[in-house]
Amino acid sequence: MNGPLDVDEVLKALKDYTGEDVAYHVESWWDLWQYENDWVLKPARIALASFGPEFDAGTERENGMQEDLRIDFGVDSSYLPAPELPGSARLIESNIKSLLRLVHELDRALPVETRKLETESGENFADRLQQTLTASSRIQ
Repeated sequence: MNGPLDVDEVLKALKDYTGEDVAYHVESWWDLWQYENDWVLKPARIALASFGPEFDAGTERENGMQEDLRIDFGVDSSYLPAPELPGSARLIESNIKSLLRLVHELDRALPVETRKLETESGENFADRLQQTLTASSRIQ
C-alpha cells in the first residue's frame, strides 16, 4: 500500500492472514526534524511489526516468550543531539517527544508489560542518549 494509510483498509487486507505463527509488518513515514544544510521537518521511515505468539521473531527467546510488537523508529541519529549543529538540542528534543508520545499512546491502548528501547547495535538507547547529553553539556 502506498501513500497515507487507511487503518481500516490495512486491517481488511490482513484479515485473511491470521494465526499463531503469523507476523504483520507495516512501513510508513512520520515527520522528524532532520539536518540537511539546515533543519527541515521531513518524512522519516518507521516500521511496525506485530508477531503471533508462535512466530519466530528472530530473537533468542523461545516462541511464546518473544515480543508482540516491534517498532523501528529508524536511525538513532534522529534522536541524538549533535552539539556541532546549531539548534540540535531543541529539535532533537522535539523528535524524542514525538517518539515518546507514540509510546505513551500505545501504553494507553495496549496491555504493555515491558518495553525495551535499543539501537541497531543492540545498545541500550537510553544509556546512549544519556552519554551523549552528558558529553554535550561538557562541550557547552
